Amino acid sequence: MQGENTFCACPPPARARGAIPDDVTSRRLRLTSLSSAGRKRRWTAHVGGGALGGHMASSAGLALCGHALVVRGGSRLLATSTSSREDGQPVDQGSDTVLASTFSKSGSYFVLTDDSKRLILFRTNPWQCLSVRTVVRRCTALTFTASEEKILVADKSGDVYSFSVLEPHGGGRLELGHLSMLLDVAVSPDDRFVLTADRDEKIRVSWAAAPHSIESFCLGHTEFVSRIFVVPNHPELLLSSSGDCTLRLWEYRSGRELHCCPLTSLQEPTEPWSDKRFAVSRITYWSQEDCVALSCDGLPVVYIFQLDAAQRQLVPRQLLTFQHRVWDAAFEEGHGLWVLQDCREDPLVLYRPVGGQWQSAPESAELRRVCAHVRVNWAMLEGCAGVDSGFSSLYKATCDNMTTYLKKKEERLQQQLEKKRRQAPPPGPNGPTKKMRAGELAQGCSS
Repeated sequence: MQGENTFCACPPPARARGAIPDDVTSRRLRLTSLSSAGRKRRWTAHVGGGALGGHMASSAGLALCGHALVVRGGSRLLATSTSSREDGQPVDQGSDTVLASTFSKSGSYFVLTDDSKRLILFRTNPWQCLSVRTVVRRCTALTFTASEEKILVADKSGDVYSFSVLEPHGGGRLELGHLSMLLDVAVSPDDRFVLTADRDEKIRVSWAAAPHSIESFCLGHTEFVSRIFVVPNHPELLLSSSGDCTLRLWEYRSGRELHCCPLTSLQEPTEPWSDKRFAVSRITYWSQEDCVALSCDGLPVVYIFQLDAAQRQLVPRQLLTFQHRVWDAAFEEGHGLWVLQDCREDPLVLYRPVGGQWQSAPESAELRRVCAHVRVNWAMLEGCAGVDSGFSSLYKATCDNMTTYLKKKEERLQQQLEKKRRQAPPPGPNGPTKKMRAGELAQGCSS
């Protein structure tokens, strides 16, 4: 696929099913090949038009599948490869904000959704836009089913819609709904269950074939559930994170909590962000070592855990600290942990396990090459500096009525005592003692 191909973002009326749009409007999706003749290189996609904003319009994002690496910022995504066989330079600029994006399990497909309520599906080998569809409301999270036949899209109103991959121009189908905003959606490795996490502290486990049939609830978080992750090589286990600063391990079919790890207990109290409340913005997993990594909203840290599946617990291994804010992190199987940070000179850091500890690999040829690509296109990420992922608005407002009541009651008692002291006569010869003796004398005389 060479040159530039423009696809209409809003499906025009009276078009044959499956046909590629041939008209160009003011809102368009541009997918540009950045290769020399006859050779696959790197792609940049621009989602243009529409208004800025959206609840989950967040900082930069990172996605990895195989050797494919995608960095997104604002309305642009930069797709490249960690393999030295591919290279290129992106062009184009945009204004629409990407709200969520993900690879399919095999890496054959990539999907994103933006704040113009569009769901855009790509094939990755070679990179090609398959469809642009409209969603009902702005989306907060999306995932592919394990079979890669459907895309599940969760939105702000609490609904989950499914969109066909095999029929890329088909409409969405409502699968299930919550009474609260959904923040994440996942599927079990066998596609039997759909798991949804909402703002009201709940994780619901529903049957995929009959989503109205609920298998269980995983209850225990005390704030919104920010992320959920079904462990691929231990398909009965679920990881979840929350605004309550905990990472929890579940047997999700029974709804039983196996382990809870407070993240605040792992950080140094001297750090400037140690008293800041935060939520996990990414849970990523390395099957080769049963390793879990967490990046947190706006913090310059990555938490590393070891999943002990036999003991059903999470073992803290390491806290990686950075000089700059961490935007995202993702494992590349067999290679290491990629960390995307707010630093133009070193936008990506690659960590590898060395002697039981994760250490950076500054001399990696792959790292130098990919960082060079990101530096050339740093403008796509500059708007993400200082922007959080929107979790700060999801915390429950605290209202301690009892404390207020007791405080006011104490103030009233103090006022009453002060009033009594002011009204009472002073002690002394003309005070209460003299009056009492006069009363006793009068009583004696009458008797």
